[in-house]
Amino acid sequence: MALKESGSAALSATHSVLVRVAAVLALIAIWQLLVLARLWPPAVLPGPGQVWDQLLAASDSGNGQGGYAGSTVLERLGVSLRRVGYGTAYGVLVGVGLGLVMGLVPVVRAVVEPFVTFLRALPPLAYLSLLVIWFGIDEEPKVYLLLVAAFPPVAVATATAVTGVNRQYLEAAHALGANRLGVITTVVLPASAPEILTGIRLAVGIAYSSVVAAETVNGADGIGGMVLNAQRYNQTAVVLLGLVVIGVTGLLIDTALLALQRAVSPWRGRA
Repeated sequence: MALKESGSAALSATHSVLVRVAAVLALIAIWQLLVLARLWPPAVLPGPGQVWDQLLAASDSGNGQGGYAGSTVLERLGVSLRRVGYGTAYGVLVGVGLGLVMGLVPVVRAVVEPFVTFLRALPPLAYLSLLVIWFGIDEEPKVYLLLVAAFPPVAVATATAVTGVNRQYLEAAHALGANRLGVITTVVLPASAPEILTGIRLAVGIAYSSVVAAETVNGADGIGGMVLNAQRYNQTAVVLLGLVVIGVTGLLIDTALLALQRAVSPWRGRA
């Protein structure tokens, strides 16, 4: 029985991958058809081949430009992923901690939730200027921008998950002699983990989509900086290349988080 379920799960995962690959290929085909139809000039809508050529050129450190404007695509991606990683990690720590308090203490939730909702409603560019005034133009405002963008969805997801934990589990843990900290670590957090991971997936997506905004300030070495620099010189193929790189790596990160979520809560979707 277990072997049958394992085989079914593997088949389902393979089918999901094939569907995603087919969807990507269909999108590229539609893109190429639009280029061949010449609805827009190549300067406005370059073809997939032009973007591929730009990828090869920007990945070659020996092309006389060090890739693109002194850095290869891989180097730029590494810089942006580092910023997203730091910002998201700090955001998750703040969001989970604050969400736990909000979920366990109703008074705190009533006081803090409007502030968290207020931050969720703000686009990153709205407070970027303020962060630059406070922290300068080095790495700090970029990381803080991604932190502020990332922690609200985690806090909301954590608070909602904590308040939804079955009270019978909490009572059973108390009856078995667990203290408050023990109940939180052995009951509340494991039961809330799937929803917390959903919040983390949202946070990573928001932080990654905000990296271009974060790199408008002294961030020319990142992938967002490449997009902004190419936009200034109307290099549409390079802009599309940056967007594709951001989108593909974001998809890979989300797929990894989804696999982690399924590993943590394999029962979800089977009830």
